[in-house]
Amino acid sequence: MPPLPATGHIPVMLPEVLDMLAPRDGATYLDGTFGGGGYARAILSAAHCTLWAIDRDPAAIRRGEALQAELRAPDGAPRLHMVLGGFGDMRELLAARDAPVLDGVVLDLGVSSFQLDEVERGFSFRTDGPLDMRMGDTGPTAADIVNTMAESDLANIIYEYGEERRSRRVAAAIVAARAEAPIQTTFRLADIIRSVVPGDRSGIDPATRSFQGIRIHVNDELGQIVSGLEQATEMLAPGGRLVVVSFHSLEDRLVKRAMNRAAGRMPAPSRHDPGAMRAERDAPDFRLLTAKALRPTDAECRANPRARSARLRAIERLAPPGVPDPAAPTRHPLTTERRP
Repeated sequence: MPPLPATGHIPVMLPEVLDMLAPRDGATYLDGTFGGGGYARAILSAAHCTLWAIDRDPAAIRRGEALQAELRAPDGAPRLHMVLGGFGDMRELLAARDAPVLDGVVLDLGVSSFQLDEVERGFSFRTDGPLDMRMGDTGPTAADIVNTMAESDLANIIYEYGEERRSRRVAAAIVAARAEAPIQTTFRLADIIRSVVPGDRSGIDPATRSFQGIRIHVNDELGQIVSGLEQATEMLAPGGRLVVVSFHSLEDRLVKRAMNRAAGRMPAPSRHDPGAMRAERDAPDFRLLTAKALRPTDAECRANPRARSARLRAIERLAPPGVPDPAAPTRHPLTTERRP
């Protein structure tokens, strides 16, 4: 197992990610959500490969730049290339840097552990901080949203992105509270939400779902996922693999749908649909590597509670008919050994 970063950041489902990605010598990979660099370090330690890493957080880019010197090739050439931006723009970002075709892409969705732990980022209500929630450093903050958005729109994003059944009560309470004074901190917003959302047997804080919904809206997280999945599948070389770790049902639903579509496993159309009267469907470009989502082990969940909701899915681009899969003879999980 490659060493973990000394920062204390624990990458979720790292063995499973490496198993599915199967890094090999001479290949080029993309970590679309660099974060703390846990996956990046492990990929570059598993094979003599090149890695491009994207993150919209300037702090993550600075962490990556510090790692670049450590992970250079023996001749001094860089193996890790950092790119500031969102993974939903990966095609444009990599094209501008003349990056080669990709042999693998890994995406670790949602907010990073570093961002959760930084009080000034305003992602968590466990400590009081400014109500920000931006993964980058541009655009409207969560405070801008809760203090200016119309009540009906606020209720919609809390319901759709937070899956909070009492979204209308939450939105009404926010609007009433901001009429008295602007809502500027995580503690105040959390207290407003708790005043109208009772606790339940799950033990989840009543503010959790509303915070999730506001955060997803602030960062356009679902839009990034849809765009990123589409671009990743287009940019993969034959034999290339896409590995995605998601953390809640909204993310996983998008990933599952995109991967099933790429693998030609969309539900069959109704026999009453005239559009179904077609010739054979085109052969799929991808195959599923995970028949269903993989989950973290009990041991990992005990060691890292943030892994509990994780789900991993993966697909592989098929080689065109008659063309050998360039990865098939050499891929072996967690090593670069060649099979006999």
